[in-house]
Amino acid sequence: MQNGKIIVGITQGDSNGVGYEVIIKALQDERILESFTPVIYGSSKLFGFYKKGLHDIAPVDPNVIQHARDAHPKRVNIVNCLPDNIYAEPGQATKESAKAAMHSLELAVEDLKKGEIDVLVTAPINKRAMVNEGFGYTGHTEYLQKEFGGVDVAMFMVSSRLRIGVVTGHIPLKEVCKQLTTEKILSQLRLLNSSLRRDFGIIRPKIAVLGVNPHCGDGGLLGDEEQNIILPAVKAASEEGIMAFGPYSPDGFFGLANYERFDATLAMYHDQGLAPFKALQFHEGVNYTAGLPIVRTSPDHGTAYELAGRDEADPRSMMYAIYTAIDIYRNRLRYDVEHPGE
Repeated sequence: MQNGKIIVGITQGDSNGVGYEVIIKALQDERILESFTPVIYGSSKLFGFYKKGLHDIAPVDPNVIQHARDAHPKRVNIVNCLPDNIYAEPGQATKESAKAAMHSLELAVEDLKKGEIDVLVTAPINKRAMVNEGFGYTGHTEYLQKEFGGVDVAMFMVSSRLRIGVVTGHIPLKEVCKQLTTEKILSQLRLLNSSLRRDFGIIRPKIAVLGVNPHCGDGGLLGDEEQNIILPAVKAASEEGIMAFGPYSPDGFFGLANYERFDATLAMYHDQGLAPFKALQFHEGVNYTAGLPIVRTSPDHGTAYELAGRDEADPRSMMYAIYTAIDIYRNRLRYDVEHPGE
């Protein structure tokens, strides 16, 4: 922290997507600088390029620095960490934009480890382009998991009305049932329960667990994973004092808004959880990586190449990502004081 203010590190993401646009729009109101200090990892040249294409926004003049520790507490700061000859190609997936996203992320994580920033907010990346350039991970979550000790993590989509975790992440649908185990589901329930208490300040969280087959297997007619894998995990969690319930059939669960009765919902696979989440909370949605020793959030949308450079990207998810990271950081500080040694 700097003079009592949280320092928020923000990676640029893919420089040819909407990352810079949503960052600039999210930071345009100078009143936000009263509550935190933003540090962008990217290029002042790219920042200026995208700023010129935006209309009806307040002027945002970044303070260009070489190190996060030099951040000005009352300015939007940008760590110039990319080559001077970099240029933007809005809407295009290129080697250069992928490499820029990788370098921005790597430097921000390095500073996060050193304590020079307090939380990390990541703008969207192109996963395939980065993998093609040697990134070696299927997304931010997997990279951060490795960088911070290989701890168990959960992809946790959060908003003011809805929180959804997923048991299996970025894997093909045909692999989902192969990877579902009672222990894996139980591990995710433990993670969500812990995160809801420490990160979100919920004393006795209630977690709904979804089935994986249509109609929860229909008594075994459509699959037996609910009876043999999911239900035993719910029972084991309950025996540990975790308030877990289910499994529930996803169509009725979301159709009848039953999620409003719970503090979080655990889905079995990526699209089972993220499709309804984005349909219900797209502009407010935040991707949070639960289980890490540090705080990392991201807007719940992708690079949106089709919108890049057109002044059409909505910054609300980025704004929520920033404020969610700040709230979680403060909740953790409070929780650790009230529960020393946990």
